[in-house]
Amino acid sequence: MSAPRTAAAAPPVARIGDIDVLRGCALLGILLINAQLMAGPAVAHGDGAGSGLADRGAAWATTALVSGKFYLLFSFLLGYGFTVQRRSAERAGAAFAARHLRRTAALFVLGLAHAVLLFPGDILMTYAALGLVLFALRDVRPRRLLRIAAVLLVSLAALLLAYGLLALALERTQGLAAPAADTGAAYRGGPGSVVRTNIELLPRFLGANVLHSADLLAALLAGLAAGKRRVLAGPGPRPVLLRRVVALGLPLGLVGGAFVAVCTHGPLEGGWFFVGQAAGVLTAPALTAAYACGVLLLVRVPAGRGIGATLAPAGRMSLTNYLAQSLALALVFTGYGLGLYGRVGTTTVLLGCLFLYAAQLALSALLSRHRRSGPAEFLLRAATRGGLPRRARWTPGAHHS
Repeated sequence: MSAPRTAAAAPPVARIGDIDVLRGCALLGILLINAQLMAGPAVAHGDGAGSGLADRGAAWATTALVSGKFYLLFSFLLGYGFTVQRRSAERAGAAFAARHLRRTAALFVLGLAHAVLLFPGDILMTYAALGLVLFALRDVRPRRLLRIAAVLLVSLAALLLAYGLLALALERTQGLAAPAADTGAAYRGGPGSVVRTNIELLPRFLGANVLHSADLLAALLAGLAAGKRRVLAGPGPRPVLLRRVVALGLPLGLVGGAFVAVCTHGPLEGGWFFVGQAAGVLTAPALTAAYACGVLLLVRVPAGRGIGATLAPAGRMSLTNYLAQSLALALVFTGYGLGLYGRVGTTTVLLGCLFLYAAQLALSALLSRHRRSGPAEFLLRAATRGGLPRRARWTPGAHHS
């Protein structure tokens, strides 16, 4: 990938720069959600240790504004990147099918290690599986891809709505099965206890990923369609189109997000949780699109160019940063380090996320002076291409595109 242009250059953000900026933005949203899950289920509901009104409000706002939005953005960018990788393979005269299969296999192995060692809510394995579906649909026309994506979203929303209405009719009072009561003690134990607990919880998280693979695939297909049309090529989308998406998507997405939060945190309870999830499936893409277009508008004006230059290095190293987030959170909340699982309030967790994200932005900018990608990206690229080039090493001083 090419490095983003500096603030003094024109235009301020190139095509690949747009992708990197959006990936860097998505990292924050993913961190805010994963941190609450890794800190304990009570934290995500604002009921953590010493919780008060501020914690409940923080949990409510996170659900309304963040939950379910940024994985969609990352999925869209992954679908878009698929077309970039395909063109790269064609230019190199390489067999794209073999490259893609190696890449998905490596991503799955990396995700499995991530899930077992650090965080059972890993998304990389799901992306690897959906990458095979993406390959199967690689020659489908953009308009049809978008129709398939719409069908996936409507189908998942209908399923969740039907389940929620059935739960309301049966007067069920619990939304999702809660983890075992001794999970906190297990996570605060030694490394062996952490790994065992991750393995025990992995089927539960995988089940949730399978359920929501429909909306993730929909975002992947939308990204594939956008990549086929080279939406982010050259100067990118016109500002008038970006403003129109923000104007339409923001109110719809905010109303939908607020409804999801009400169904998740109350006063609506029980089966309403799934009704809210159904609404979220239909409205989250609107808010995700509004966020993305708003960021692209911001980095195109002089006052926002510095923001784009700050986000882009982290986006180029998004896989490394994603794994590093889990490592840092595991050191804080599990027996690998401080063992604060279930002992920290929601507001404290979210503030800690901002400090961690700021550190990642700074470290990514520092590393980008010597490297164009992080170590995880280097290894994934090596696996994709069938091995390390002769005398290639991930060491400062040499760039890899």
